[in-house]
Amino acid sequence: MAETSFDVLIIGSGPGGYVTAIRAAQLGFKTAVVERDYLGGICTNWGCIPTKALLRSAEIFHYLQHAKDYGLKADNVGFDAGAIVKRSRGVAKRLADGIAFLFKKNKVQVIWGEANIDAPGKVTVKAGKSEAPKGALGPGSYQAKHIIVATGARPRVLPGLEPDKKLVWTYFEAMVPPSIPKSLLVIGSGAIGIEFASFYRTMGAEVTVVEVLPQILPVEDHEIQTFARKSFEKQGIKILTNAKVTKLDKKADSVTATIEEGGKTQQITAERVISAVGVTGNIENLGLEKLGVKTERGCVVIDGYGKTNVPGIYAIGDVAGPPMLAHKAEHEGVVCVEAIKGLHPHPMNKLMIPGCTYCAPQIASVGLTEQAAKEKKIDIRVGRFPFVGNGKAIALGEDQGLVKVIFDKKSGQLLGAHMVGAEVTELIQGYVVAMNLETTEEELMHTIFPHPTLSEMMKEAVLDAYGRVLNM
Repeated sequence: MAETSFDVLIIGSGPGGYVTAIRAAQLGFKTAVVERDYLGGICTNWGCIPTKALLRSAEIFHYLQHAKDYGLKADNVGFDAGAIVKRSRGVAKRLADGIAFLFKKNKVQVIWGEANIDAPGKVTVKAGKSEAPKGALGPGSYQAKHIIVATGARPRVLPGLEPDKKLVWTYFEAMVPPSIPKSLLVIGSGAIGIEFASFYRTMGAEVTVVEVLPQILPVEDHEIQTFARKSFEKQGIKILTNAKVTKLDKKADSVTATIEEGGKTQQITAERVISAVGVTGNIENLGLEKLGVKTERGCVVIDGYGKTNVPGIYAIGDVAGPPMLAHKAEHEGVVCVEAIKGLHPHPMNKLMIPGCTYCAPQIASVGLTEQAAKEKKIDIRVGRFPFVGNGKAIALGEDQGLVKVIFDKKSGQLLGAHMVGAEVTELIQGYVVAMNLETTEEELMHTIFPHPTLSEMMKEAVLDAYGRVLNM
């Protein structure tokens, strides 16, 4: 007879859910994960991982087109859209298969279907959307002392801009195009919108981005987004800010968008439209409302340890609110299950969560922006270092970028770091570690950075904040 009772039951197998399950198993909990669609959730199958595969193809295509800049020859450079998509899907499948292996290795039981919480400690699972993997349990009633909701989020839909999967896409359709459209309108300039704008522009599409707020990449430091915007526009991306799409008129193979900007109205026709206006938490059909679980703005309300207001029910990741990032979900899940175990972990500190956008140029940040620090009335020191002053960046042919750091003038505490340029998504963790260790400017100045590397700019920016920059 199949086992139906567990210590910890997690609803959702995305980055938050599967990492939480593994950590729970490591801590000795009898653990199960309920999944209705695909192991690894959106991030592994339709988000973080396959988009990076697409962007890598675009990056290599860009370099091939500019081979002569490196003393190389590459004639008749082209691409196969189907092969690009196939590679991306293969990468996603490889990661999803890896999660199945990790579950088996850690003795985490998979339950295939849609979960509904009947009461604290009790879950009913109905049939899922797809065929259950080998070894998974099926529909039925299950019990668990601790139920963790990790159901993630889905694309937000605005009235009048509803995706139809053919002409108006969400990130699902944008990731598997049958061909590269000649023209594209992207609604929204957050990470998802900008990454797709960057990919399709590199592949040759005429791209227009419409953002309702005054700046693109709204969560980023103003100086960084200004630098990025100039770079995008230089590449040929048309950007409209303080603008709103009010209507979409669909034709046989194109869409005409009516856009309001500065009191004026214009129309733009594009072959395809990507709606990237954010995501909303998957809180419906879980039984949360009848149990009295508190929600706010489409997300479950939790404390710093994943606890909801109902004992025995927890929430982590996108469904528990912004920032809606895979690594936030993973860390939040580990904190949650370690707290359940009684290990007294540190609560989630959202100021320590790095954000990365994998467009060209890349953007990465952590902590307070300059404007946020000023709004808090903190006396600050700001340091900057441009890529053009770095030998490795010049050798790479990637000399356009900026590293910016923000310090508390009184204490020397590193409050924030913001970067735009080549490989900054790989560099930002250095500042994240520094902030977690409560590093001061003096300690960073005394740290020896290897030469020649892009990372040297991180130290130079610190030196600049204190009037000691060496290579500028």
